[in-house]
Amino acid sequence: MPRPELASDRLTLQRFTRRDATTLDQAIRESLPDLNQWLPWARLDYTSGDTTAFIRESIQAWKEERAWDYSIRMNDDPRNHVGNISFWTVSKLGKIAEIGYWVRSGETSRGICTEAAELLIEEAFNSLGYHKIVLRIAVGNDPSDRVAEKLGFTKEGVLREELLIRGNWVDHSLWSLLDREYRGSRKSGAARG
Repeated sequence: MPRPELASDRLTLQRFTRRDATTLDQAIRESLPDLNQWLPWARLDYTSGDTTAFIRESIQAWKEERAWDYSIRMNDDPRNHVGNISFWTVSKLGKIAEIGYWVRSGETSRGICTEAAELLIEEAFNSLGYHKIVLRIAVGNDPSDRVAEKLGFTKEGVLREELLIRGNWVDHSLWSLLDREYRGSRKSGAARG
């Protein structure tokens, strides 16, 4: 199981608690117009009850070791929720995990998502022994594609009509990173972010 808190010099990723409901809800409300086109849960009629239900489900998922959701917070402003990042096992036998993320609209283009994903990737490969990490990114979500590229992921192809969002089937790009690629880039000092 991953650690409940991961940190860099700038960010802290924390397992959700019920106390996070207000700050998470504020971040979602600010970001809904941007998230709405990419994520099925980001409906314009999203309510604070949906936030409470998400946190309750997240806490249960941790207990059952089926998914690990983190709040992204800046170390210099820990009360401000700047986004979410999660990962879950896609295949136990293949040691494959998937990561999903979003960053608050007012905090984009600052490298936050790339840095948060780097923390989670390090945990997945170094502490948990995963072999492969995948990302599924809606076609057209260029900022998320840039995060994948910065982190050294390889675009494997397009999953046609992968997810139903607002009544439309949306294609998704499939990206992957292998543990040996990650370790090789770390040894060679390849720039990230």
